Amino acid sequence: MGSFSIWHWIVVIGIVLLLFGRGKISDLMGDVAQGIKAFKKGMADDEVKPAEKSDPVKTIDNAPQATSQRSDVGSKAV
Repeated sequence: MGSFSIWHWIVVIGIVLLLFGRGKISDLMGDVAQGIKAFKKGMADDEVKPAEKSDPVKTIDNAPQATSQRSDVGSKAV
């Protein structure tokens, strides 16, 4: 009672082929295979990629520069 005979499986496969058609099933299986390949590639890329060394940090010197002072600032000479 618990298992199906070969005739049950043939009928089930026949109904599935009639409903979905032969082309749709092969397309579906191809899409599943591509998804699995893409997933495996993504997982492999995550593991293989080492941390890349970045360029050394560049700093900007913020020390005040000596500037010549203007002597005419504030003068009333025109």
